[in-house]
Amino acid sequence: MEGTIGEIRIFAGNFAPLAWSFCDGSTLSISGNEALYALIGTTYGGDGVQTFNVPDLRSRIPVGTGQGPGLPQMILGQVGGAETAVMSSNQMPAHTHMGTGTVSIPAYSLADTAGSPTNAELAGLTGAYSTETADTSLKPETSTVNLAAAGQGIPFSIIQPYTSANYIICVEGIFPTRN
Repeated sequence: MEGTIGEIRIFAGNFAPLAWSFCDGSTLSISGNEALYALIGTTYGGDGVQTFNVPDLRSRIPVGTGQGPGLPQMILGQVGGAETAVMSSNQMPAHTHMGTGTVSIPAYSLADTAGSPTNAELAGLTGAYSTETADTSLKPETSTVNLAAAGQGIPFSIIQPYTSANYIICVEGIFPTRN
């Protein structure tokens, strides 16, 4: 499987073919891989004296370098993104949660001067709480309230749907020419 040194391909196999290596962040020896080191250097890690790293594309997708319209500058070897996120209330659009409720207190227009009124009877004089006949309710009241913040700050997945495959990098092959 001939390739150009430094070329990255998607490979459906569960092994890296001869002259290729998985893009798994592995550390390689410079002395055994001079051509690949000449192309990628320590862009993806390594000490630059004895070792360098291949790109780590496990659980990642490659993106092009440069800057697209409305996007940030992407530099070769830059790593970013996250598999989960926690949304704070500061990241949500301004909004309110409204709740309404109606309270209706039953009352009798009969007098009950007992120290501990029972059922729906309110202590007081006849007609003190209602001019209606017995077994009515006080005037219903409706109130609108703002509800407290909700949520638990638990991270949630932001991974798009995917099919897993291997990325491989050519470590032995055709050395690319500049032109």
